[in-house]
Amino acid sequence: MDTNQYLEMFLDESREHLQSCNQYLLELENNPDDLTIVNEIFRAAHTLKGMSATMGYTDIADLTHVMENVLDAIRNAKLQVTAEMLDVVFEAVSDLEEMVQDIEAGGTGKKDVTALVQQLTRIESGESIISRSEVAATSIVEKSEATTLHYDEFETTVITQSFDQGYHVFEVHVTLREDCLLKAARVFMVFEILENSGDIIKSVPSVEKLEEEAFDQEFTVVMITNEETEELQSKIMKVSEVDSVHVTEISKQSLEDGKRHQEEEIARPTIETKQPSTVAKQNEKKRPNQTPATNRTIRVNIERLDVLMNLFEELVIDRGRLQSISTELHHPELTETVERITRVSGDLQNIILNMRMIPVETVFNRFPTMVRQLARELNKKVKLEIIGAETELDRTVIDEIGDPLVHLIRNALDHGIESPEERVANGKPEEGIVKLSAYHSGNNVFIELEDDGAGVNRERVLAKAVTNGIITEEDAATLSDKQVAELILASGFSTAEKVSDVSGRGVGLDVVRNTIESLGGHITIESTEGQGSLFQVQLPLTLSIISVMLVELDNEVYAIPLSSIIETAIIHQSDVMNAHSQRVIDFRGNIIPLLDLKEVFELTEEQAVDEDYQSVVIIRKGDKLAALKVDSFIGQQEIVLKGLGNYLTNVFAISGATILGDGKVALIVDCNALIK
Repeated sequence: MDTNQYLEMFLDESREHLQSCNQYLLELENNPDDLTIVNEIFRAAHTLKGMSATMGYTDIADLTHVMENVLDAIRNAKLQVTAEMLDVVFEAVSDLEEMVQDIEAGGTGKKDVTALVQQLTRIESGESIISRSEVAATSIVEKSEATTLHYDEFETTVITQSFDQGYHVFEVHVTLREDCLLKAARVFMVFEILENSGDIIKSVPSVEKLEEEAFDQEFTVVMITNEETEELQSKIMKVSEVDSVHVTEISKQSLEDGKRHQEEEIARPTIETKQPSTVAKQNEKKRPNQTPATNRTIRVNIERLDVLMNLFEELVIDRGRLQSISTELHHPELTETVERITRVSGDLQNIILNMRMIPVETVFNRFPTMVRQLARELNKKVKLEIIGAETELDRTVIDEIGDPLVHLIRNALDHGIESPEERVANGKPEEGIVKLSAYHSGNNVFIELEDDGAGVNRERVLAKAVTNGIITEEDAATLSDKQVAELILASGFSTAEKVSDVSGRGVGLDVVRNTIESLGGHITIESTEGQGSLFQVQLPLTLSIISVMLVELDNEVYAIPLSSIIETAIIHQSDVMNAHSQRVIDFRGNIIPLLDLKEVFELTEEQAVDEDYQSVVIIRKGDKLAALKVDSFIGQQEIVLKGLGNYLTNVFAISGATILGDGKVALIVDCNALIK
């Protein structure tokens, strides 16, 4: 079967299921007794396994299968959830993500995960926890020795008598392969081997159900024999289509423990039955809409949306031209038709733009798992707070910002957040806080990463910058704290004594800056030593169609994005004041700078005319305001934003250009560049 046509769908759905696994594993760590969470993880893993097997990616299917066995043991109360166990499962999910990424990059999705599979297999049998944690091992070993099967009085008597006569009593747990076609036949072959080796006293499920194949893949047989564990195991493994065999010897102690556990369970039936249902109800409230309405959505290739957007941009330019002609001709029918086209195309524009916007949550979702793993590696306590994950951003930007944010978070954990001992010594809580937030401001999206860690050490940064020749000693004395903090974005700059596996402050931050600037954004740093750092990333929405205010400067038309404008005003010459060699005006009680756009763009003014009244546009960047002086206002219009091309890079305060209805080109003012 040619599966290439389904590859995109496989990749998309695999990423979703792996994201679900990560999300629910984090929830499970906080609520280890909530089996509904385990079921969610199991469901995602099971679907991924089936998809991978169908597509021929056997390594993914095999690893998922072993992971599924561990999850199955948890939900059947054979294993208890521990942090060490979750570490291995998280590692398995991480490897699965790498495999999927390899397939996406054109690879085969193969990866040597033998060691991980062995770890998961040992966890399933309770062995690995012994090597990882002695404390945890004690409880698990006791649990594994205490039989989980229920024995009636007759069976208990037979087993006890067998002990007295020197026989072994084994619980033989057999798992058949998923692709096993004749399960009853394999069961018969296993029973034949066991009956030749000793006496069978019990099976779960019952023999009748086994003959009717009324079981999944697993069954357990209890037998009395003189043979040893390894001998039995090797005999059964010779039966084809048997996936695994676990032989557990029952001792007098384990039999008594099992009996006592069963009596305890019987003694508190109401507690055991009510707790899961209560938890389930709580989780139903927490996750009311988990069932995706798959039949209400379709997946569309982003390239098709790009083509659609390009075609619509051409339509918008022609719409502007039609409006211009209509204004010149004053023909009623033409005017009415143009108005109708404008209204319909406006609705169409909103639909197309919204189709390309996705929540930044799709990027943020990967960070809780990453922070958890890093914190454990670094022996630190870190709480990640995510704010504004619903903020929407163009798909093309979403695809690019993931790696820069990973760099910033790794640096924040490695060098920002101190160890618990250092934090306590400094009068801080043991647990550090890292806040990741996103919000819209004007025509931009701001993503901020704030930590309450050690901050940037001014002396060390300046000393390193002078040593590396980035600044001179004279310059070092004049720099503000903000300028010093941003020195760590310089290429190859690092204050770390030694570069760790996680990061070195400065190693990779220049890459972060370059990536963000290539997207048309920029990054700033504010840091207070001993109190923490704030990394602010500003990104454009990259919406190619925006609403602007057209203004005139020396007979040239410029466009100012409406999203940056608070209001327009006419001010008297007497309203302009001077403060610190800067012209300012009083705007509703706030003193804000007044910028003359002609001076900013170095336009030559043939005749300087002193006018009593001036036209100004009040703009904002976050909570900062400024006033732009222009010659006159033309009006609002929707325009198509076009880049300036490779020959006109780094033009100050110009973010692009557009073609107006009369065919002229207007430059688009970058308001964020004008406000420092």
